[in-house]
Amino acid sequence: MPAISRDEVAHLARLSRLAITDEELDLYAGQLDSILSHIKVIADLTTDVPATASPYPAVNVTRPDEPAECLTPEQALSGAPAVDEQRFQVPQILGEGE
Repeated sequence: MPAISRDEVAHLARLSRLAITDEELDLYAGQLDSILSHIKVIADLTTDVPATASPYPAVNVTRPDEPAECLTPEQALSGAPAVDEQRFQVPQILGEGE
């Protein structure tokens, strides 16, 4: 017995607002049935496999948050194309009142 019928394909097409012909209904029903059959085979093979987001063990890759030396304002702004009162100056993208 097919996993999906021609009527179900027509119903899905209507829900998706797709206009498909009778020939396309037969074609897509066969293709979707094949896809669903393959998915069932894979599902049957993986019944004893625990669900996981990743096959690799999760480890904490963060480092401790420790204070460190940082740039002075002059160092940070030294490569900026334009500076205004110790701030990066960028082109205006919004109107004056926004």
